[in-house]
This record gives sequence, structure tokens and C-alpha cells, in this order.
Amino acid sequence: MLKGRTIVVTGAARGVGRAIAEACARHGASLVLADIRADQCRETATALTATGASVRFSHVDLESPESIEALAADIRTHEGHIHGLVNNAAIATDVGGKLFDEIDIALWDRVMQVNVRGTWLVTRALVPLMPAGSDGRIVNVASDTALWGAPKLLAYVSSKGAVLSMTRSLARELGPRGIGITVVAPGIMRNEATDYVPAERHRFYEDGRAVPGPQMPEDIVDVVAFLLTKGALALTGQVLPVNAGFVYV
Repeated sequence: MLKGRTIVVTGAARGVGRAIAEACARHGASLVLADIRADQCRETATALTATGASVRFSHVDLESPESIEALAADIRTHEGHIHGLVNNAAIATDVGGKLFDEIDIALWDRVMQVNVRGTWLVTRALVPLMPAGSDGRIVNVASDTALWGAPKLLAYVSSKGAVLSMTRSLARELGPRGIGITVVAPGIMRNEATDYVPAERHRFYEDGRAVPGPQMPEDIVDVVAFLLTKGALALTGQVLPVNAGFVYV
């Protein structure tokens, strides 16, 4: 499905990002894995390389515009061009649990800086590596919390809502270049990145899904892989709530 296509995945060291990278590798993609967790992401790249996939690690810090530009320069040097980008990196850990008037301004600003500005800057830096008419594809990973308005999570929900709107506007701007961009909005998942989430919140999601039970990163990855294919262009600008039916759009 992705043979001959070079895909960049941010936030690929663990959790959903690693699962997406594994799925893309299974489907034949060459990969550049980008993360601030250098050692962990190198381990992911090494593990995937051992399966026969073409995988490389490149460091990125979404709080630093200079780091993002360095990522683009590194890819330009080694790969030359790319066919796909998965904007998965984001701050989610320890950003919830407070009412809107209890949130620290510094935390709000950091969540927006990484989740919103970082997504925009990575897209801005890497789109030039997708030549016009090259069937470039971008998948932004958001959250279904932005679709139903999860309480006590305002900074994160607002940031992911911004990613949804950003995607729709970018679809208009990138469409004439032959570049498609979509959003997947999964529900909360069971993985090492969500171990901090209280058990009652996990149960709330798991009991409320049309298909009850936990959602794992592996449940969304083939959808992401498809959205990176040439055939997914007609879905540009769309939001796919890949959440086992917790919320519909």
C-alpha cells in the first residue's frame, strides 16, 4: 500500500506514533522517525530496521522553530523529498484535571506552542519536500475530545480543535498542489503514554463506545496508513473519528 513512499512520523518514539510507524513499515514505506525522545526513538528505528524496513531517526523539538527547520534540512539532505507526513507529536500527559479557571497560563501556552504552532511549523517546513503533483499526503492526529468537548481538559481540547480547523484551511491551500491532508480523531487509548489517566476516565470511554472496550493504538494505524496512499486524495479536509463509535460527526 505504501511501497515506494517515504513517510515522516513525528512523535514516533512510543505509543500511537510508534504504532503508526510500525504499520507504515509493514505496508512498505520508507520512514523518517522524528521525536524529542532521542534514545527511545532510535530504539524504535533500530527495531523496525531489524524487520527489513528502511527507517531513520531524526531529532526534533516542536517548541523550537530552529529544530524544525533543522529536521527539514536533514531530510532534504538524506531523502531529498517525501510523500507523506504524520503530525502525531503533541503534549498530552499531565495537561488535564483542572477546570478552565484553574489552568496555569504557562501550561496553556506550552500546549498551544507544541500542539498547534508545532504542527503548523512542521507542515510549513516539510510541504516544500512534497513536489507539486507528487501525491503528497499529510495526516494530523487530533482527538475526539475536540468533537464532544471533554471537561477539565480545556488546553488540550482547544489545541486539538485548532488542529481540526487548521487541517480544513490547509486542505484548500494544498489541494491545488495535489497534496491531501486529513485528520484522525481517536479516543483515549490504552498504552504507556496514557498510564497516568485515572481508571474512571478510561472506563467512561470504554463503556460509551458503540463497540465497547478499550481502544489500542493498533486499532487506528491501518486507517492512517490508508490516508497516506495516493488513493486518499478525495478525503482531503475530512475528520475521521476513529474511536469505535464514542462520538460521530
